[in-house]
Amino acid sequence: MDWTDRHCRRFWRTLTRHARVYTEMVTTGALLHGDVERHLRFNDEEHPVALQLGGAVPTDLAACAALGEKWGYDEINLNCGCPSDRVQNGRFGACLMAEPALVRDCIAAMREACDIPVSVKHRIGIDHQECYTELVDFVGTVAAGGAEVFIVHARKAWLQGLSPKENREIPPLNYDWVYQLKRDFPQLTIVINGGIETLDACEAHLEHVDGVMLGRAPYQNPWLLNEVDTRLLGAIDAVSTDREAAIEAMLPYIEGQLADGARLHHVTRHMLGLYHGQYGGRQYRRHLSEHAHKAESGIEVLREAAAFCAAPPERAVAAG
Repeated sequence: MDWTDRHCRRFWRTLTRHARVYTEMVTTGALLHGDVERHLRFNDEEHPVALQLGGAVPTDLAACAALGEKWGYDEINLNCGCPSDRVQNGRFGACLMAEPALVRDCIAAMREACDIPVSVKHRIGIDHQECYTELVDFVGTVAAGGAEVFIVHARKAWLQGLSPKENREIPPLNYDWVYQLKRDFPQLTIVINGGIETLDACEAHLEHVDGVMLGRAPYQNPWLLNEVDTRLLGAIDAVSTDREAAIEAMLPYIEGQLADGARLHHVTRHMLGLYHGQYGGRQYRRHLSEHAHKAESGIEVLREAAAFCAAPPERAVAAG
């Protein structure tokens, strides 16, 4: 939440055409009682894009799934993995893993309300759930509601005593349970998530499961996405670009957003990691951080930042 907004997803599309991108979680209350356009509008270039919902009332989720289809999303995803206190207080997110029958009913209602795929994102367990059979019971029960795609974060969520950040790092990863899910449910699409930082790791996981979801890694190092289409998806129409070309490709979009009243940093904050590990990357990030938030800042600030990453001058070598 507050990370993968439509500006972020639009930027990622300069690097990968075919990876499926997911929205930040949107609650049913925000859609049913708030500004639908603000939450659901996206750019046509984002396809394929999935709408991630947070909620626990089948009728509400059904109404929101129908809204998502109407707005043109390619998939609806039910979040059963977020461990934040705010989400728990709303009785959705990871705490729903304690109520698999309710999740089943939610999925069934959503599938009835729309004709696009409905998937589930969840953990391998919560709090007291210590054995694999409990995970099997959850997946089997939810699959009975019509879910065919399960995105599994290979960590438990400890709902008491850990912050959301700690829940992404402290509970140990258990990839073997996710692999076993695929063996036990071969008819389901099982996607693995959690602690995956390289395309080498993606390839290793794809020996056991159907897909890989990347979270923090491409946000911190977006260039990771540049090889996804060819290396993982076998696409022959992959984006062919370099970092400078990716920036140039974003400029018309950014100018349009500025004309609509946005500030430069609304977009460029998602581009800070583009030169991760590259010459001049630190200066690039600093320049954007110091200037992009200013009301008067335009695309020239982004071009100035990128200039720090031009190839370093060759050192003169003297022979004596």
